[in-house]
Amino acid sequence: MADAGPIVFAAAGVATLAAALLPRLLNKAPVSMPMVFLAAGALTFAVIDPLPDPDPVRHSSVVLHLTELCVIISLMGAGLALNRPVGWRRWSTTWRLLGITMPLTMVAVAVLGWSVLGFGVAGAVLLAAALAPTDPVLATEVQVAEPADNTDDPEDSDDEARFALTSEAGLNDGLAFPFTYLAIALATTPGDWLPHWLAVDVVWRLAAGLLVGMGTGWLLRKLFFAAPSEKFRLAKHAEGFVALAAVFLAYGVAELANGYGFVAVFVCACTIRAGERSHGYHRVLHQYVEQVERLLTVVVIFLLGGAVATGLFAGIGWREILVALSILLVVRPLAGLIGLAKGRTGPRERVVVSFFGVRGVGSVFYVAYALESAHFLEEGSMWRIVGLVVVGSIVIHGITATPVMRFLDRKRETVASP
Repeated sequence: MADAGPIVFAAAGVATLAAALLPRLLNKAPVSMPMVFLAAGALTFAVIDPLPDPDPVRHSSVVLHLTELCVIISLMGAGLALNRPVGWRRWSTTWRLLGITMPLTMVAVAVLGWSVLGFGVAGAVLLAAALAPTDPVLATEVQVAEPADNTDDPEDSDDEARFALTSEAGLNDGLAFPFTYLAIALATTPGDWLPHWLAVDVVWRLAAGLLVGMGTGWLLRKLFFAAPSEKFRLAKHAEGFVALAAVFLAYGVAELANGYGFVAVFVCACTIRAGERSHGYHRVLHQYVEQVERLLTVVVIFLLGGAVATGLFAGIGWREILVALSILLVVRPLAGLIGLAKGRTGPRERVVVSFFGVRGVGSVFYVAYALESAHFLEEGSMWRIVGLVVVGSIVIHGITATPVMRFLDRKRETVASP
């Protein structure tokens, strides 16, 4: 067997160049970058023999840490991109998606897993936890693009659909964690899980993630914009890679405190964004994070395509296909419409936000995390159904995102014009 090293390096070079060029080439096409790399991964692993096996079951630890890194980088980018200050009324659409749409989605997915797929209670809860949150990694086409500089009204700088999808993806990735722990508890200690789950996995971990995110964000914000010496005032030097320091610091401290690092990273990003809101350094930080996120996304989706080509869907049946389509085309849209009813979104925005419940890297992470922490009888089926939903989301939402968002932008411009 030939050495795969040179092939891997050559492929990495091509993929990196493609990651830089494709967003511009596909700007107006009904094709997303994840679709291209999913297909490229499947074709590469199907044609070239000596490549390493990308099976997520055998390499669950690698999958866990790679997707973990991808998600936390993306959460920082999502938080930095939001121009709208946090508030109960300003974020009312987000609170509806988190408080109504997400629970409804989880209940529906758990019922489908239990009744249609034959999962046990623990497996059904894990399926719901993995597939309920929307994804900040693969949803770039329908999210806020970048921080706005010198905006007089931050609330008006983000259209409601993009803002809702970005803020929802930033928070619900962390909010799915308590239910992942619930699935783990049901699989390991089914008789005595409730007190520990409520006190630790819900109250303590959420509070710790929130407080660590606010604290690290406040400290870094002071360092960036208000340090007593200009040598330490990093905003003056426009060092974009410092965004990685914010990601790793918030995530690491939160995890050391047994808090939710996902929550901490997003809250840290929003806290940094709240300081000197019109300063151009926010854009510098966001652009660097976006570039790193794009490279990691290429790796993850390329390997997902390889897993599909090498047997991830082996043994899949009509039940899994039916459940996957139901989650993407029925469950999320209906739950979204219910959650957003009589809210501040218009009818078109409501439909768009409800439809684009993108599933992706976060779902893969939660499955890998739970399967590393406990034994689930449905392990093979879990990977198949989650993989199918993620691939379906990449294809369905990738095809529709560009034309739908362009249509929404035209309608909004028409209403705004005199």
